[in-house]
Amino acid sequence: MTSSRLPVLLALVFSSLSPVLSHSNREMWFQDLFPPNTCPINAKTFYGIMFDAGSTGTRIHIYTFVQKSPEILPELEGEIFESVKPGLSAYADQPKKGAESVKRLLDMAVDAVPPHLWKKTPVVLKATAGLRLLSEEKAQALLSEVKKVFEESPFLVPEDSVSIMDGSYEGILAWITVNFLTGQLSGQNQNTVGTLDLGGASTQITFLPRFEETLKESPGDFLTSFEMFNSTYKLYTHSYLGFGLKAARLATLGALNTEVADGQMFRSSCLPKQLEAEWHFGGVKYRYGGNKEGETGFKPCYVEVLKVVKGKLHQPDEIRGSSFYAFSYYYDRAADTNLIDYEQGGVLEVRDFERKAKEVCDNMERFSSASPFLCMDLTYITALLKEGFGFRDNTLLQVRRSSIPKPASHQPHNRCKSDTHKGRIDAIHKTFGVHSEKL
Repeated sequence: MTSSRLPVLLALVFSSLSPVLSHSNREMWFQDLFPPNTCPINAKTFYGIMFDAGSTGTRIHIYTFVQKSPEILPELEGEIFESVKPGLSAYADQPKKGAESVKRLLDMAVDAVPPHLWKKTPVVLKATAGLRLLSEEKAQALLSEVKKVFEESPFLVPEDSVSIMDGSYEGILAWITVNFLTGQLSGQNQNTVGTLDLGGASTQITFLPRFEETLKESPGDFLTSFEMFNSTYKLYTHSYLGFGLKAARLATLGALNTEVADGQMFRSSCLPKQLEAEWHFGGVKYRYGGNKEGETGFKPCYVEVLKVVKGKLHQPDEIRGSSFYAFSYYYDRAADTNLIDYEQGGVLEVRDFERKAKEVCDNMERFSSASPFLCMDLTYITALLKEGFGFRDNTLLQVRRSSIPKPASHQPHNRCKSDTHKGRIDAIHKTFGVHSEKL
């Protein structure tokens, strides 16, 4: 399954609806994403529609916000989520079909948002690593067709409504959202947490350095400064393209950035010995299988995935003793193997991923009903955390599905919605649940 990139999208809404962010490069923060008059100052309930076009699927998030008074930021009251597979990048040669997959999701928003608010509800799509891997010509063809779908809808379409988001911005916005909603960005005693995001094609790490040594030793393009809530923050953040979970599978198999010959088979000790199957990713069909004659299990698998990450990621010393929120595929694989609760998530140590990887890889037949890549995925996560980023075995990770914790003071405010509207939202929630995406 693939979790939504909710923190990225929610932060985009916050940064667009409220003038809370400033940066020397204003385009970076999408300040003009929504026009200033998107939401009248006396409105109590309003909506935002965000599309996350990832490498493995396209997700729609229909947000409901409540603003209790003009002096305070709006609060997130509810979210409706749905997804379709495959991702937009799979339609690289069929841009109109890709746009049709977006339209199916957008039709859902027509039912979710009250008609009298359609023209005041902005709709935005941000594409991530999947489209960044395409040629500019193919990526722009897809985005142009999606823009046409938006313009034919009854919703408000901002000028920059459809675009590709830089990977580093994903990490920054995720960090803002997690720390904003946990109350870490207000008050004098700020104790922020870092964020880890593992997507299909890329992975991000973001945290607020506490030590001057970290700032001195980090590459210049890993640091960014911005002002928010009358404070200046200097973040460490970087997106590693090609180090997402599914890209890592290809790298482990020796198929990443390889011209695939017809009928070519890619094998790995991370896969069941007798397995032979096909996998479609990024519009390419790959044939893969286990080592029929060679070794299988955690040890030989770890040797394979170690080649993917060893010496290829920057390792700031400071993170070894820090606490991080981890989401997307970190959550998925932890939930798949009962390391955490499916609904609530949980707190893990890095060593817990290694323990589970050994259990799965050394007993692949017991996990035959799960993804054939389960051993490889868990082993890669272990190597990424330990050998890639340099985390200690006992580093704590707060693993969450939606990666959007409720702020301590937040309580639902249904009084601003009519019973009819509440019924509509409840019905849609029941009809369109979060869909698992296996493999």
